[in-house]
Amino acid sequence: MNLKAILMVASATVIASCSSKEVPQTPAEALIDRLESLVDQGSIMFGHQDTYLYGHSWKIASDAQTYDRTDIKDVAGAYPAFSGMDLGGIELDSPVNIDNNDFNHMRASAVAHHLRGGVVSFSWHLRNPLTGGDTWDTSSTEVVASILPGGQKHEMFMGWLSKAADYLESIRTPEGELVPVIFRPWHEHTRNFFWWGLDLCTKEQYVALWRMTYDYMTVERGLDHLVWAYSPDAGGLFVPEDFSDRYPGDDIIDLVGIDFYQFTPADTFIEKMRSSLDMTMAFAKEHGKLMAVTETGCEGIKNPEWWTKVLYPSIKGYPVSYVLLWRNACDENMQHHFYGPFPGHESAEDFKAFAALEDIMFL
Repeated sequence: MNLKAILMVASATVIASCSSKEVPQTPAEALIDRLESLVDQGSIMFGHQDTYLYGHSWKIASDAQTYDRTDIKDVAGAYPAFSGMDLGGIELDSPVNIDNNDFNHMRASAVAHHLRGGVVSFSWHLRNPLTGGDTWDTSSTEVVASILPGGQKHEMFMGWLSKAADYLESIRTPEGELVPVIFRPWHEHTRNFFWWGLDLCTKEQYVALWRMTYDYMTVERGLDHLVWAYSPDAGGLFVPEDFSDRYPGDDIIDLVGIDFYQFTPADTFIEKMRSSLDMTMAFAKEHGKLMAVTETGCEGIKNPEWWTKVLYPSIKGYPVSYVLLWRNACDENMQHHFYGPFPGHESAEDFKAFAALEDIMFL
């Protein structure tokens, strides 16, 4: 065999050897695989916002060292499989977020939940960078334009992104491993609740905002533990185009979901939820994405059988990776603002029956 042939064989051997070695998964890829496996098994993770930080009648102590109480566990005897929190306030270097949760407790509870086998998500109700108002300040249609490249608030906003990235990167196990996080910015954009809403920016501006956020965190900062979730609001006249019209792109989105709360009679809610999930499922299948109910609930849970007679019939049979119920406020002036059960609530027994369903997952 001549030298050229020997070199070709050696080269082929090296290439084959390299290609046979699996590239280590990123934390985000591992979480996506896990969620896909759970969906294949027919499991739906049950989630609750701020679940370890406060409940309907309690708040975590400032010096707490453990994260083992939730209203959900107090009722069902098991932890929710999914825990949601919000980054609002991190952009201002605040020690607490918009719901007065200490960011250190949030980080520690996220790690504890991960080590318990759960999944963590973060949304971001950040301030209005142009007006100085809050997330709900929709007084200007120039906010998104002002933070895109060339805008008057671009540099300031990139600093905000840096602070959010720093925090997300700090969520690590005691061994220093990054905790995978489902990151859900710029949500409910199909309505006009927030300064990035439907009539507050153009389609091109909204997509540019998404891509700028992703590029900074994933490309520039190299954060490989973020699973990116896109979640329009399914209220109002929700149609399939609401998914596709401002969709940022398959290359940066991992999961699609809907935010949809009950403001109508149960039968109407169930019908609308299932119709919205039909659209979500069709879009998710077409684009090869996971799907979820990224926010839902009925404020005050007025139906004692809401869990088995309203929520479950609305999601049953769909390949939903998780369903996230909103928070149980502990403020004295917001005693009606709760979305999960707590001991003594009239829906507690029904929630236990819901938690015992084979396809609903708790820890």
